[in-house]
Amino acid sequence: MKIIAILLLLLIVYSLGSALYYMVKDKGDSTRMVRSLTIRIGLSLLLFVIMMAWTYINYIHEG
Repeated sequence: MKIIAILLLLLIVYSLGSALYYMVKDKGDSTRMVRSLTIRIGLSLLLFVIMMAWTYINYIHEG
């Protein structure tokens, strides 16, 4: 389960980096940056929902 969280976090960082690359390379001529940021938001929401579910089922323990 922790592997899923780490994988999603890495995908979020990759998506953010690709958005930065497209912003610099395309100079506002395409929608690739917007698409990449949309994917990042979706992955972030998915990670948040997964973390909430793990907390609800007591998969994440304190201490």
